[in-house]
Amino acid sequence: MNNIFFFDSYAVIEILKGNPDYQPYTECNILLTKLNLFEVHYNLMRGSSEKEAATFLKKYSKFAVDFDENIIREASRLKLDNRKRNISMADCIGFMVAKRLGIKFLTGDKEFENVPGVEFVK
Repeated sequence: MNNIFFFDSYAVIEILKGNPDYQPYTECNILLTKLNLFEVHYNLMRGSSEKEAATFLKKYSKFAVDFDENIIREASRLKLDNRKRNISMADCIGFMVAKRLGIKFLTGDKEFENVPGVEFVK
């Protein structure tokens, strides 16, 4: 297994929930963006507690990478070309960041099943 992945919000949430299918990825190097941090933090505040959300944010912030306007253009094109599919803005950006870095995009979002460059885990 490759040792570095771009974790989308779905993957992070599944790891936090203790999904055994994501257990092998807990030892991998992780990258994500601040958009993913927001999505997961919001999800934890809504469903758990502010304390758990704050702990998550402190632990995972160091893995956040930035993206430039070229990623924004590429992600916008991906979203536009797939407008009939329900792909979030954060996922489009994350997928394009992973593609640029030459790493796999780890997700369980059905929109990415069977997409090249994706490590799909349900």
